Amino acid sequence: MNITNQIVEKHGLKLEEYEIIKKLLNRDPNLLELGIFSAMWNEHCSYKSSRIHLKKLPTKGKQVIQGPGENAGVIDIGDDDAIVFKIESHNHPSYIEPYQGAATGVGGILRDVFTMGARPIALLNSIHFGDPDHPKTKSLLNGVVSGIGGYGNCIGVPTVAGETKFNKTYNENILVNAMAVGHAKKNKIFYSKAKGLNKSVVYVGSKTGRDGIHGASMASAEFDDNSEEKKPTVQVGDPFTEKLLMEACLELMKDNSIISIQDMGAAGLTSSSVEMASKGGLGIELELDKVPCREDGMTPYEIMLSESQERMLIILEDGKELEAKKIFDKWDLDFVVIGKTTDTNNLTLKFNNNIEGEIPIEALASKAPVYDRKWTKKEPKKNKFIFKEHKKVKLEDALIKILSSPNHSNKSWVTNQYDQSVMCDTAQKSGADAAIIRIHNKDKAIAVSVDSSANYCKSFPILGGKQIVCENWRNLITVGAKPLAITNCLNFGNPENQEIMGEFAECLQGIKEACEYLNYPVVSGNVSFYNGTNRKNIYPTPVIGGVGLIRKLSKPLGHSFKKEKSNLILIGKTFGHLGQSCFLKEIYSINDGMPPEINLLNEKNNGEALLKLINKNLILSSHDVSSGGLITAISEMTIASDYGAKIQKPKKLTNLFEYFFGEDQARYIIEIENNNLSEAEKLLKDNNIHYENIGFTQKNHLEIEGILKIATKDLFKINNDWYNNY
Repeated sequence: MNITNQIVEKHGLKLEEYEIIKKLLNRDPNLLELGIFSAMWNEHCSYKSSRIHLKKLPTKGKQVIQGPGENAGVIDIGDDDAIVFKIESHNHPSYIEPYQGAATGVGGILRDVFTMGARPIALLNSIHFGDPDHPKTKSLLNGVVSGIGGYGNCIGVPTVAGETKFNKTYNENILVNAMAVGHAKKNKIFYSKAKGLNKSVVYVGSKTGRDGIHGASMASAEFDDNSEEKKPTVQVGDPFTEKLLMEACLELMKDNSIISIQDMGAAGLTSSSVEMASKGGLGIELELDKVPCREDGMTPYEIMLSESQERMLIILEDGKELEAKKIFDKWDLDFVVIGKTTDTNNLTLKFNNNIEGEIPIEALASKAPVYDRKWTKKEPKKNKFIFKEHKKVKLEDALIKILSSPNHSNKSWVTNQYDQSVMCDTAQKSGADAAIIRIHNKDKAIAVSVDSSANYCKSFPILGGKQIVCENWRNLITVGAKPLAITNCLNFGNPENQEIMGEFAECLQGIKEACEYLNYPVVSGNVSFYNGTNRKNIYPTPVIGGVGLIRKLSKPLGHSFKKEKSNLILIGKTFGHLGQSCFLKEIYSINDGMPPEINLLNEKNNGEALLKLINKNLILSSHDVSSGGLITAISEMTIASDYGAKIQKPKKLTNLFEYFFGEDQARYIIEIENNNLSEAEKLLKDNNIHYENIGFTQKNHLEIEGILKIATKDLFKINNDWYNNY
């Protein structure tokens, strides 16, 4: 077939990139080879627009066993235990086909984890939808939530935490980010680097079909009015087969048979074979007619670019084929030797004994384009909000409106569709600042959380990037965990737009600065560009997934009030910052001003002091102050418990709206019994921590002295009504 410019562009390649391909090959590629370049050089697989910025992130630390570059990151939690985790996007597929897009997103991230030799122990998600009144939002929400629950529930891994948010910026491009966490032994981590010559390359798992062809390329392009036509590029998942595949792989990993192993994810057999060979500095030869196919007449092009799910590529030690095949036969899965490693440094593709394609591995990997795209710096905007307008609303009415809004309403309609308790190690479910998963048969546990803040990032990306890291840090600390490391999913618009690229670069700078200061390295992640339709891009939405360690778990620490007449202390200074706040958005429909300042010294000191209080068992409950400010956080603690609270009027800030709804950072609310109060206050003073005694818990009502009084049962109803009626 003659390769025309139209064919090149249909494959998502620039014409100048095609010229580079011809130079690397010293000839014109055939259609199969063009398809392979298309798969490996797209944004989703090559990170060609983000790579130079990603290199700036801190990725090392004493706790880091494996940083970015593998299927997932790995951290040391002591006692020869390791935690393996990663977050990835499945945005475009989920918009086109919500159920399967979300389901296969879960399946893909689970494979990334158990490919490393870890048994998955938890799933999380960050899902963003358009305006609730948009005609597509309700069906997209239903489909995505059903897909996440359908896959996770069937495979038997608990979905323990996440976030569900709404904003009109996602009307035509929703975000579905899935995170998986697994547990492994430090000495049994498996990698994708190929080693040795003439080693068997084995295909295992489900058969290959025509679903998902060009899925990775589709994820590397903007949508337009014809996005529905891309449904065939969405993969179809089977969680029951994935369960079999997981168990078979973990069983094989008990001995020393595996040299390397790679999930067939984005770009399928193409990316898995190229990545393994590239990391090992080897070539790889595949006999495509041996690949198990579930459809007749599949061509080499279709076989190499299919993104059918529940498949792995394994390189085995000599003589281990028969033993390994017995395991996969037992689990009723395909096991076929389809090739071998070579010293050619080429990807050689055979079909019916004919060479159908031959490409240097480095041309697909290390020589893929890297772009240092131009970008513009975001200039901070001054807060235009006129504060006298506060007088037009009552504080009680503002609180009710926030608690009943889509982004602050109780999300149990969503989370109740997920099995949170399977495997019996979930110590704290969704709803708290972080979920807690006990390490099986041990006293220690991990805490996990995912966070994002698109409005902050859009307003001032550097501050927004810092804030997300810090909020995630705080969420782990409030449950008594020492934050260890993060994974990130960086969701942005078109990187060829200088403003969008600037948002990306500056968000990354903010993430970098916060992670470095907090010793909170990035060990894995994903970049998702081209999130937009008809040149209308989403807000910059980096999502941070964090993992922390609880060395000895006795009783999980949550944010629900525990006793009557216990003391409430606010840690951290309150300045009354309302720029980009939930208050402005919900009460005045304004997204204005700068995000709150981030003082990394205060974040670190306040968080570490709170951990000391928790480790001394001086705390009954704790909650970070974030979106909606102080009164919203106190309301959330009330709603989660059988107790209310009586809060004093502020002594310094005279504007009540600024005090109660301001979103100043590095703040926590803690509940302390009377007999522990003096010791707790001494510890805070000794560590130079600013704190205020703001009130105490009580029965039946949330009350601000002389300002408002709301029955706790009414608060609960207010907070639950929106989802129940949506």
